[in-house]
Amino acid sequence: MKSPLHSLRVLDLTRLLPGPYCTLLLADFGAEVIKIEEPQLGDYARWEEPKVGTDSAIFSSLNRNKKSVTLNLKAEKDKEIFLEMVKTADIVVESFRPGVMDRLGLKYEHLKMINPKLIYCAITGYGQTGPYAKLPGHDLNYLSFAGLLELQGERNAKPVLSPVQIADIGGGSLNAVIGILMAVISRNQTGEGQFVDISMLDGVVSWLQTILPNYLANNELPTRGKLPLSGEKACYEVYETSDQRYLAVGALEPKFWKEFCKGINREDLIEDLGAPISRQDEMKNEISNIIKAKTLGEWVETFEEYDTCVSPVLNFEEMISHPQIVSRQMIQSVPGLNYKHIGIPIKLSETPGNIHSNAPRLGEHNEEIFEQIGYSKEGFKNSI
Repeated sequence: MKSPLHSLRVLDLTRLLPGPYCTLLLADFGAEVIKIEEPQLGDYARWEEPKVGTDSAIFSSLNRNKKSVTLNLKAEKDKEIFLEMVKTADIVVESFRPGVMDRLGLKYEHLKMINPKLIYCAITGYGQTGPYAKLPGHDLNYLSFAGLLELQGERNAKPVLSPVQIADIGGGSLNAVIGILMAVISRNQTGEGQFVDISMLDGVVSWLQTILPNYLANNELPTRGKLPLSGEKACYEVYETSDQRYLAVGALEPKFWKEFCKGINREDLIEDLGAPISRQDEMKNEISNIIKAKTLGEWVETFEEYDTCVSPVLNFEEMISHPQIVSRQMIQSVPGLNYKHIGIPIKLSETPGNIHSNAPRLGEHNEEIFEQIGYSKEGFKNSI
């Protein structure tokens, strides 16, 4: 059975993380993703360490199932080739600051004249409009402007950084995929493409669903370390074990808190689930002392007998061999490919995604793609 996106051709002008993760999801489900890279230079992510073959492990993970073509979009000949590629494309994805494609003569309005069905997705930090549209930024900056960074961390301490890029992937990549597929559905109905404007800052603000609506309703500012799911409650906390490991306790609901209290032999705490913050702090200290009395393995074994939300804090070595991760094929060794891959998180029953090729070498598909549109491998127009 054909993959659900097999009919889509994507021209990917993006680099590093947000754009490549977006097009990775499209490629995993069958889209032909052609990565347009600068000659000799390529995606900067290729340079990182450690390497898997000639390219970085990060690049190799983000760019599997794709093809690579090298074009210098500042050169007229290469720009001509790109415009020919646009004629056969369904989607263009780019992540330049607003104005860059305009200066190249490749803005959406121009490409739309060549291909009215084209869906053009721009992933940027602040979007195409507003006073900050052309400013630089990184994940940390988008989290800080969104008010999320202010709430990350413990009470009476500075905000803490996230080891994964929340704005890049959550605010950027995932919203871009959703926006692109919505535009595909719309095109199927109208025959017209459209511009998809994705702001990573917008995306982070939209993720604040469990916090921001309360402020909009009562104008009471939330405080770091005093939110139910980030430091306020003893039932939702990380506790250290005797072997300097950690146990994650997410016993938020009364039924799970009751079972947790049974597991630590402190049923007297059951009635204090919703106690004031001063009592929550006392319970945290009491529970901490209890959890420190046993190893992580001992606690995992103990809580196998209780229906509650308790889990070990795993490292990567433990995670990749965990039976749940293995069962869901979230780490895959694919026959014919030379390294392990992070698996596909979206499970479709009839048309599942698949991993079929390593990340491309820089310019690996020049000849194939150029010849399809009537150019020689050197980039000169053939007689047709």
